[in-house]
Amino acid sequence: MSFTEDYDPLKGKMFQILKPDGTLPSGEKAPLSDEETFTLYQKMAFIRLADQRALMLQRQGRFGTYAPIWGQEACQVGSTYALQKSDWVVPAFREIGATLMMGVPLKKFYLYWMGNEMGSQAPEGINVMPVSVPVGTQTLHAVGLAWAGKLKGEKIVSIVYFGDGATSKGDFHEAMNFAGVFKTPTIFFCQNNQYAISVPRSLQTASKTIAQKAIAYGFDGIQVDGNDLFAVFAATKEAVEKARSGGGPTLIEGVTFRFGPHTTADDPTKYRTEEEIDPWRPLDPLVRLRLYLKGKELWNEGVEQRLTEEAQKDIDQAVKDAEAVPVPEVEDIFKYVFAEMTPQLREQMEYLKSTLTQS
Repeated sequence: MSFTEDYDPLKGKMFQILKPDGTLPSGEKAPLSDEETFTLYQKMAFIRLADQRALMLQRQGRFGTYAPIWGQEACQVGSTYALQKSDWVVPAFREIGATLMMGVPLKKFYLYWMGNEMGSQAPEGINVMPVSVPVGTQTLHAVGLAWAGKLKGEKIVSIVYFGDGATSKGDFHEAMNFAGVFKTPTIFFCQNNQYAISVPRSLQTASKTIAQKAIAYGFDGIQVDGNDLFAVFAATKEAVEKARSGGGPTLIEGVTFRFGPHTTADDPTKYRTEEEIDPWRPLDPLVRLRLYLKGKELWNEGVEQRLTEEAQKDIDQAVKDAEAVPVPEVEDIFKYVFAEMTPQLREQMEYLKSTLTQS
């Protein structure tokens, strides 16, 4: 596979390895072993179940507003599997898959969405930045991390996740421009899920592809089938190897679909129809990989039941552990802004505490 030849984004040819029916094209070889493929399927299945639990917890009032991943699992699992432990992952707000793949415990992830900022702190040695809710700002952080690593002579790569809506923001332009000029080892991964909240992809940009935007900044871009785990992994692996060897950044556009709402505060029935969703259902990344594994005699209903039961036990424990963490003190909002609390902050803290006492 070559970015500059067969899959030039201007040619409008999307990179795909695993077909929707779970088979490989004649003569094509899977980039992952059967064992690796099964392991990654297991992780994708776990992530979907953990995501579904998060939705339930939000509806029960035990979570804040939540952004589900449903449909985008292959984008995150395939891309992070191409990384090394020393590399940096810079998420937006839908990256449960990337976060768990890098080793952040599910308890930590849940803790964040329960409103506890301790959930933003990755364990020691895990290079995952906190959730970034402002659209597109995290692209700058990823370039900064990669630039710092390059200046220090470290062979690290940063990967940043964002949606198609972020490509309409100025932060995206600034990050891409800086990365191109200074050849930072950055992977820009756009999960093009067809909508930025209620705004469709057709209103985001007049470009035929999002991947072709990389050309204006002087580096490679590739459009991949974001529901194809193999294609995502292979494209990211090549981009990571190029970045690590000094070849500069890459923009990967993973074409996928958001089956659920943008967040739990969104109602997608207001702006899209079931007829629009139906063509995407057979392209579900888990369905595709399941068909492939079934053809290898590595998957059946019994296997799925076992994986589900094991996953649910771990998810139950993560919920229990997260909810057992004490609620932070009100003072914590003010304590850690400066080394010593200013008089203004102390006054604000005392005022807030007095209002809470009254209520």
